[in-house]
Amino acid sequence: MADTFATRVARIIVGGAHALLDKAEDLAPEATMAQAIREIEQVIAEVRVDLGKAEAAKHLVLSRMARLNAEHEKLSERIDTALTLERDDLAKAAIGRQADIEDLLPVLQKALDEHAERGKELESYIVALLAKKRELDQALTDYQASLASQAASPFAGSGPDRQTRVDDAEASFGRVMARQTGTSGINPGLNEQAAKLKELADMQRGNRIAERLAALKATRGAR
Repeated sequence: MADTFATRVARIIVGGAHALLDKAEDLAPEATMAQAIREIEQVIAEVRVDLGKAEAAKHLVLSRMARLNAEHEKLSERIDTALTLERDDLAKAAIGRQADIEDLLPVLQKALDEHAERGKELESYIVALLAKKRELDQALTDYQASLASQAASPFAGSGPDRQTRVDDAEASFGRVMARQTGTSGINPGLNEQAAKLKELADMQRGNRIAERLAALKATRGAR
């Protein structure tokens, strides 16, 4: 299931715009964009179901570990009591149970880490899918607005022809791709937003480089 989600999310995030442009040539750009948005919503719902399962599994493991740790502490008290009463047989039994618990805890910790990592992965899918949905929502809104503008124009004839509709869809997705890649688009406001996002990404990269350099210098100084 993990591979299925990863493949579907990658296809939507990376290839969604190009795939939709290809379908727009079939003269149904608005319906195609709406269908793509519905698909994203469906995948988000499925990912959230799996995220809920991962969180539930993590909770069960945590509960099991807490019970075992509590039992381990109680056994220590019982061992002290058994030794006070010079009942080595009881002390050995309690120690044996403690050893079993100590063997179980690392396995449970590994399972907990796996569930936590799975949860983070699913959360990242949801964040990416929601971002893509917002972009396609805006693209659809832009496309519908372009149709309304053409219909209201006194120079608009009987309506947009085939090529015009395809061009409108391509223009809308061009604005989406401009936000994704920082390339030039039609809307200056989107260009400004893309520039700010690129500046933020550059700042984050610069901080990472500076932190790594400082860490390397500190390591060399400690030698």
